[in-house]
Amino acid sequence: MIDLKELFSEETQVLNKASDVAAQQSLRAEEYREALLQLNHHYQRLMRETWRLISRSDRAERELNRANEQLSQLARELEYKATHDPLTDVWNRSAIIQRISQTLAHSPAALIIPDIDFFKRINDEHGHPVGDKVICEMVERIQRNTPAIASIGRIGGEEFTIMLPDTYLADAVIVAGAILASLNAAPLAALPERLVTASLGVSWGATGSGFETLYNNADAALYDAKKHGRNRVFFR
Repeated sequence: MIDLKELFSEETQVLNKASDVAAQQSLRAEEYREALLQLNHHYQRLMRETWRLISRSDRAERELNRANEQLSQLARELEYKATHDPLTDVWNRSAIIQRISQTLAHSPAALIIPDIDFFKRINDEHGHPVGDKVICEMVERIQRNTPAIASIGRIGGEEFTIMLPDTYLADAVIVAGAILASLNAAPLAALPERLVTASLGVSWGATGSGFETLYNNADAALYDAKKHGRNRVFFR
């Protein structure tokens, strides 16, 4: 830490001497001039040191601001990683469940559960790297065919959830149909030689209902879709 008394000890001595000279009435002009020159010289040094300290303070403030921004950025990155699926960048299981529960607390919502048909066969025949690409492309198809209000999450494996707040069941079924049609319109780039389809279950929950009820109903509708041949939409 800087000792200001030590730093400006010479200036203090010159200032005291100048004060003594100024208090005398009978000195020669050269003596007054010499005292003034010394005072001016040390005043300039004082100004340089002051600016140096100000610059150091500004630099320290800039470094502190930069460190704070880095910490904020790190906090945002950690929060993102804690709430998003590392493969697909959609909400992870815990985060999407929390979002659905929070939404149902103050508004109705519809839920769509898409599940890739015969996904185990894709992994077995083509390997897990291809399976991962299929999952990522599936998410892209979902994102292109869902409204901006949708929250998409990965529950696990090839199963996703799409939460649509303030959405009627009939409208959610239309969204699910658009996703289904998109998958049937063209193959995914990861498997260009065949269509990758999905079965989708849809449900609706009133304000104040719970996640478990909404999810279980959509999951039951998904089971019905698979039981009736897959590559279709069922709702409850």
